[in-house]
Amino acid sequence: MWCSSSSLRFRHTARTPPSGVVHRRACGQHSSTRSRKDTRTLRALDKANRRIYRAWQLKDEFEQFWDYQAMWAAERFIRRWMTSALRSRLEPMRKFVSTLKRHYDGVLAFVGSRLTNAVAEGLNRIVKIVKNRASGFRTLDAFSDMIFLTVGDLDIPARIPGRFRTL
Repeated sequence: MWCSSSSLRFRHTARTPPSGVVHRRACGQHSSTRSRKDTRTLRALDKANRRIYRAWQLKDEFEQFWDYQAMWAAERFIRRWMTSALRSRLEPMRKFVSTLKRHYDGVLAFVGSRLTNAVAEGLNRIVKIVKNRASGFRTLDAFSDMIFLTVGDLDIPARIPGRFRTL
């Protein structure tokens, strides 16, 4: 497969993606789903690119936060992690730490309640898709009906009596 980037052309096969793609994919994976080969590749970054390696280490360490059950232990962990992230001198990590500081109480509240806003965000996404797919509705009732049809667990073919079905 030929790829072109400006005037530069290079060839790579489906089996061997460019090395930058491998590093990006491996860095983004959760530690429990990462293969041993990807882990070895990331460990090789220790010598090749220290900044990426430090960022990867901090990301993997932060994954442990979601497993804490005790509030005091989670608070101690997050404070220590934020200190080490600030000392890393990586600007994206510093930005993430400032975000954590702004939402500190909410993040720690997760440890006690295990509740997130993921369902609400998912519903908002579906409403946005319905709105964009229809390119606007004439009335608010039509819009809300379409949302309920899309989000609701309604099996319309099962509700149509057999004598009216064409298929």
